[in-house]
Amino acid sequence: MRTVLAVLLMTLSSVSLADVQGVRLWHAPDSSRLVFDLNREAEHKIFPLSSPNRLVIDIENSKMLDSLKDLDVSVGPIKKVRWGMRDKKDLRIVLDLREAIDAKSFPLPPNNQYSHRLVVDLLPRTQNTRPLTLSKPVLDVKQTQATSRDIIVAIDAGHGGEDPGAIGHGGIYEKKVVLGIAKKLAALLEQERGFKPVLVRTGDYYIGLRERTRKARASNADLFISIHADAFSSHRASGSSVFALSQRGATSEAARWLADKENSSDLIGGVGGVSLDDKEDLLAGVLLDLSMTASLSVSLDLGQMVLNSMGGVSKLHKHKVEQAGFAVLKSPDIPSLLIETGFLSNPGEAKKLKTSSYQSRMASSIHQGIKRYFMQSPPPGTYLASIRDKSDRLKEYVIAPGDTLSVIAQRHATSMSTLKELNGLKTSIIRVGQVIKVPAT
Repeated sequence: MRTVLAVLLMTLSSVSLADVQGVRLWHAPDSSRLVFDLNREAEHKIFPLSSPNRLVIDIENSKMLDSLKDLDVSVGPIKKVRWGMRDKKDLRIVLDLREAIDAKSFPLPPNNQYSHRLVVDLLPRTQNTRPLTLSKPVLDVKQTQATSRDIIVAIDAGHGGEDPGAIGHGGIYEKKVVLGIAKKLAALLEQERGFKPVLVRTGDYYIGLRERTRKARASNADLFISIHADAFSSHRASGSSVFALSQRGATSEAARWLADKENSSDLIGGVGGVSLDDKEDLLAGVLLDLSMTASLSVSLDLGQMVLNSMGGVSKLHKHKVEQAGFAVLKSPDIPSLLIETGFLSNPGEAKKLKTSSYQSRMASSIHQGIKRYFMQSPPPGTYLASIRDKSDRLKEYVIAPGDTLSVIAQRHATSMSTLKELNGLKTSIIRVGQVIKVPAT
């Protein structure tokens, strides 16, 4: 009888163990994230040790089924990972560290992509969490001394790392598609004088929704663009869309569905274990009421130009900018757009979106829309604003036989370099009948 009871207790004990079925390690420029996949919820605790630097992770009533040999520890704070059983029932994982770090951990419940998870974020010891500031950062000395600054465009590739976003036809991941488009758009803006692109996400790692807008504001961005490629329950849904923020809710059921789906990313990837200050959220809401009107007006006008430009590359889901409550659009003082480049659930669009050539065409169309708007309405103090000021004092001149750029420059009391800049000329070659801009006086 005792033997049977002992066997039964051992069986029940083994059934109650939580299996660690997989382990993933994601590296971001300013942090690393370790994710443990569990078949059920399990209690855990973490604590650091020094001399040498280590982080201990204890998961109660659990065992390791996966190997940790494939984790990439060639970069980041982790030098080596060790594990073993503690008291024959608890799993202990020890991270040998290259340096002292700050660590935060939190469990995540199951969703439609993953089972239970334990997330451990590793942050540099010197890193200070940037609070939510409610006005743009003060420009640095170089920027304040500059007579004409660049227009800064923050480009956010949606999802990343633990959050793949939509998984489309053929197993294509949204996070990979949009990062490709974002990098191509950044490269185009980098080549455009008067613009400076800032990539919010440069690799395959997760960033919380609020942190994305914080990064844009930290770069003093004039425009924030979040790029996505969504999926829908029906494979027939197709076309590109552009969204701006709606303070009164979504303008359509589809827009509301997409907004709820994108906002749920924080539930998929976690919020880094950082508690958000309710007072900051309240104050942000007040500032939204006070200052969103101007930003939203710019967002709608700029968004329409981007949407019209995208129409030359793809079918449009709607021909007007839609509005919805996307969390990443809620910066009170930065015009912000969320761009859906297509539906990965649509076989035809998924096939195109996964190709580098189509991603380049999509990036080019977004670039043209951005450029067209800012050429017409450049922010004060920017290079494009200074060019527009000059163009208001210009007149047209038709090249006549015998004219050279040098002669025309002398005739109008200017320089060849100025004429080239005003007319976008890369060489001094001109042709008879060509119309150029010259100083009016």
